[in-house]
Amino acid sequence: MGSRFRPLGRGRRAVAWASTIVIVAAMLSACTLPAATGNKIGLLLPDAKTARYESFDRPVFEERVAELGDYDVLYANADQDMGKQQEQAESLLAAGVSVLVLDPVDAEAAVSIVNSATSLGVPVVSYDRLIAGGDIAYYVSFDNALVGVLQAQALVNALATGGGGGILMVNGSPTDSNAPQFEEGALSVIDSSHLTVLASYDTPDWSPDKAQEWVAGQIARFGDQIEGVYAANDGTASGAISALRTANLTPLPLVTGQDAELTAIQRIVSGDQFMTVFKDVRPQARKAAEVAVALANGEEVTSTVQVGGVPATLLLPVAVTRANIADTIIADGFWTIDQICTEDYAEACLAAGLTTP
Repeated sequence: MGSRFRPLGRGRRAVAWASTIVIVAAMLSACTLPAATGNKIGLLLPDAKTARYESFDRPVFEERVAELGDYDVLYANADQDMGKQQEQAESLLAAGVSVLVLDPVDAEAAVSIVNSATSLGVPVVSYDRLIAGGDIAYYVSFDNALVGVLQAQALVNALATGGGGGILMVNGSPTDSNAPQFEEGALSVIDSSHLTVLASYDTPDWSPDKAQEWVAGQIARFGDQIEGVYAANDGTASGAISALRTANLTPLPLVTGQDAELTAIQRIVSGDQFMTVFKDVRPQARKAAEVAVALANGEEVTSTVQVGGVPATLLLPVAVTRANIADTIIADGFWTIDQICTEDYAEACLAAGLTTP
């Protein structure tokens, strides 16, 4: 793919921008292309099913870039389609971005994007998910193995006096490089515990519907043997809980999650979901913006932390249950009591001690 592009000088980039604006507008789904006023920074996110990307990652990234200077953020969301993300990357490169921040749909397929970008002298920041190869300039994420540890430890602790059944494992997408790390972290705890894994599933595209369908099938197979469900994120947790509720399992098996989505916090308050992992993506997005601006200015960005030889920033996740929502989610301003405690959850919030001062 690298042979399809040639480095552009300042004047030729301006011409390329003018000649490709119509193509870019047609090709980019959910894309924002502001008028060029300076260096252009590309941001590619993988899907809209995970609420955090449009609610936090994108706006916080754009806000921080704006604080740092006169830059345009060219943004696109791939809707979990790697082919679309490839086209989006090609369009942003043709538009003359100075740096590309990429959260890949498919970690291995995204290597071709990295190679195309670096052949043009455009550095790539691997965002949230580690791209499987290529000359990556920087990696910004969380300690993903620790996410799995926190999820599994919550189940192990809560089911310490379980009824002799087991758990289902609803893992993440097989194309997400973070998913194996979540699973490995979880199994490092589960394998040395009293819990038995009844069945395990890698959820295509992190789809809540597919998670629900699979869990429904396992309920038909294992019934009340299911004491808990390790769900890798809040989306798959919602699917699992829908299946468990439909089957009227009593008591409701404990379900984990990740991302602290608003609906997940509400499910935790109401007792439908047991826990989630709070990854405050705001500092992650701000760090990525700062690295991107530095790279756009030709600066070298280094770190004392490296992942696979790539300089990195790894942030720490936090386990959240009903007992510490106030001390974590609310105290950090991620969600407010008013956002969580809508009319449908007012009674549950009162029982949980979540009331407006």
